[in-house]
Amino acid sequence: MERARSGELFLNFGHALDHLFLLIYPTVVLAMTAEFGRSYSEMLPLALGGFIAFGAGSIPAGWLADHWSRRGMMIVFFIGIGLASIVTGLTQTPWQIAAGITLVGLFGAIYHPVGIAMLVSGREKVGRVLGVNGVFGNLGVAFAALIAGALAHWINWRAAFIIPGVLSIAVGIAFARIVPEMRAAARRPGAAAGAGFSRGLLVRVFAVLMVTTLFGGVIFNSTTVAMPKIFDERLSELVSTTLGIGILVSFVYAFAALAQLVVGHFLDRGALKSVLVSVIGLQVPLLTAAAFFENYLMLAVALAMMFFVFGQIPINDAMVARYSDEAWRSRIFALRYVVSFGASACAVPLVAASYRYSSDFKYLFFALAAMALLMFSAAVLLPSHEQQRAPA
Repeated sequence: MERARSGELFLNFGHALDHLFLLIYPTVVLAMTAEFGRSYSEMLPLALGGFIAFGAGSIPAGWLADHWSRRGMMIVFFIGIGLASIVTGLTQTPWQIAAGITLVGLFGAIYHPVGIAMLVSGREKVGRVLGVNGVFGNLGVAFAALIAGALAHWINWRAAFIIPGVLSIAVGIAFARIVPEMRAAARRPGAAAGAGFSRGLLVRVFAVLMVTTLFGGVIFNSTTVAMPKIFDERLSELVSTTLGIGILVSFVYAFAALAQLVVGHFLDRGALKSVLVSVIGLQVPLLTAAAFFENYLMLAVALAMMFFVFGQIPINDAMVARYSDEAWRSRIFALRYVVSFGASACAVPLVAASYRYSSDFKYLFFALAAMALLMFSAAVLLPSHEQQRAPA
């Protein structure tokens, strides 16, 4: 039991590290433009390869986990992403930065199809455990801005990659020494994938899942990638340094992380559809409002907006856990995250283009609000609890 709890703690901490590494660059890029003589809209796209690899690598990672070892893949994750981050911190040219961030994304792709599958293995109710895990992931998002901003301010941008890289390697070594191989839970009689559900219903559920995953990935990544620059542009009365921006962004994300606990509570009560519709429905007006406000009003809107953007994440994972079989779960999670993170890669050119052509993010928020409206339209089609069981 003690080792199982240790394994869960490592998996949760791994989620924090995974998101932290992917969002170091969007913060430190603010301090890199002068050194490399390039503008924000020119430097930001160097991260594109990392976000593409973050999605594309999910399929082979999930396959290897199901055919080799989930524990072994998590060791590769911790040590590999740490080494890749250190390499990125030692780069000297823009193309080297792009290559380093791509490596970070490739190793980062391991976590979600493998770590989440390990976490929900053998559990009937997954809302609480996914909620807690989601909080860790979102704290990784939050502390990426804070840690990267602080290290770039006090030391330099290279330290923002190297120091977390060393920490991840140390965690990987500890994971290898402490956490044993976790056997996949035995399949219960009659618990095959989709048991008790009609084929039509499963097709409908996974169609909704793909739509919410696709657009949810773009919205999540666009807001988290752009937020440091948005605060730099819109909160001029509140902050004027990279460190100050990092603190405010971290505050917003840390608050938003609480959404996953709230959502997890309601998911365990079986209210999947009503939670999904509510969480997505509230994103539409908040994303629209974010196009217009500055300073204190922008900060207030950002707090509410990110609360519901982050709150959507465990709902999509709960759908996979509820409707998939244990033996295939890593690969199904991998498919979901290929769609999510593949779509997320579109956020980098979308953010860069929005800023390049309008010098602000007004049209970015209009586009994201439209995507949220499409997600809402799909979410209302999700079967209710009463509709979920196939007729006897």
